[in-house]
Amino acid sequence: MAANVVKSLTVPSIAKHTATVVFVHGLGDTGRGWKPVADMFKDDPGLAHVKWILPHSPIRSVTANMGMEMPSWFDIYSFGFNTDEDEVGMLQSARMINQLIDTEVASGTDPSRIVLGGFSQGATMSILTGLTGERKLAGIAVLSGWLPIRHKFKSLASSHASSIPVFWGHGSVDPLVKFEYCKGSADFLANELAIPRSTSPDQHKGLSYHLYEGMGHTTNPQELNDLREWIKKALPA
Repeated sequence: MAANVVKSLTVPSIAKHTATVVFVHGLGDTGRGWKPVADMFKDDPGLAHVKWILPHSPIRSVTANMGMEMPSWFDIYSFGFNTDEDEVGMLQSARMINQLIDTEVASGTDPSRIVLGGFSQGATMSILTGLTGERKLAGIAVLSGWLPIRHKFKSLASSHASSIPVFWGHGSVDPLVKFEYCKGSADFLANELAIPRSTSPDQHKGLSYHLYEGMGHTTNPQELNDLREWIKKALPA
């Protein structure tokens, strides 16, 4: 793809800006799809200082959708996730998301005041970008995602990956990113990258894993509330 700069939608903070959430959308969506969540979260007094950056993916052909062109961070060859991956597309998009983070840091926001998160394909990009990047972020939020490039992820991971807090939320009946992919991915973070499992929902450290009974490939009020409380701990006012 020719595009090297990702476009984004910015939702400014209500109070003085001292922290930023970069949230990456899923397949077929745009950053605008998550603006209602950003608007809802910033109205919380505990998050009024947080600016949201909602990037828009490039348009590309998606093999698993009969080659249709749509917003997508990388090509998906099969929704079974048991085929080869578009490693080139993934790494290219990771560079674009890192450019957004670089710009935010250059404007004066310390990496320790930046959370990177996403939904589905965007969650996968957040794992790849956040755990392999040179900057240690305040945390990574994974909603209905999976670990990409598993066969070489450990070699790609940064030296500080094990100390980055991770919020992981997933639906128990997700028909697209099935539970076994979720569990296998979370287990990889704990067992291969040595990210300690959180022992308390009140903690903001390690891997905070949440399985939502009866939830499919979507989000729900409980998950969003859990995420909001986690972000408050990651980016305190």
